Amino acid sequence: MRLAVVEDDDGVGDALVEALNARGFQAERKRRGADLLVAHRGYDAVILDLGLPDADGLQVLRQLREVSSVPVLILTARSDERSIVRGLRGGADDYLVKPPRIAELMARLENVMRRAAAAAQPARKEVVTGDVRVDLAAHVVEVAGRPIALTQKEFELVEALVERPGAAVSRQQLMDRIWGDAFVAVSRSLDVHMTGLRAKLDRPGLITTIRGYGYRWGQ
Repeated sequence: MRLAVVEDDDGVGDALVEALNARGFQAERKRRGADLLVAHRGYDAVILDLGLPDADGLQVLRQLREVSSVPVLILTARSDERSIVRGLRGGADDYLVKPPRIAELMARLENVMRRAAAAAQPARKEVVTGDVRVDLAAHVVEVAGRPIALTQKEFELVEALVERPGAAVSRQQLMDRIWGDAFVAVSRSLDVHMTGLRAKLDRPGLITTIRGYGYRWGQ
């Protein structure tokens, strides 16, 4: 897998490339956003800093999204909610604040790539996990053959999770997708709807909580 690491800081950039290559990736360093825009077709994924010497990383991301759907993981020192929301709404697949823990960076990168691969496949209309059947086209969820009455938000949660059974979906991604807002205030709504959804499904272990990250449907 070829990765473009867009990072102008030599210490950070070289350390990332070394760590990624040691784990089986083929990572290449780029110092400017313009370098990425010229050569993006040669990469399977991008790790993008926002503080670049030639342009703000969010501007580079917007320009990239006009011509490419290559997976992008933002890795930046900007930890404020506004930057996170702008990055995700601007087309980033994930957002991580420096300094990264390498194991977490690898996990998020792999998750981004799984999502990209799944998106490239024909959309599934039905997902069956044990005795739970989700009909995405008809907006119907059945447990042991019986339809379960879900609210619109509860079904949207199911829909977001079953698109990639077994893959972790972050709270931030769920909030931004379903409510259009990744701010902390929405987190309480997510908790309420998730609690209601689990109670209606009545299948412990079907939706797993990943502490400090999000949720996973199935195993």
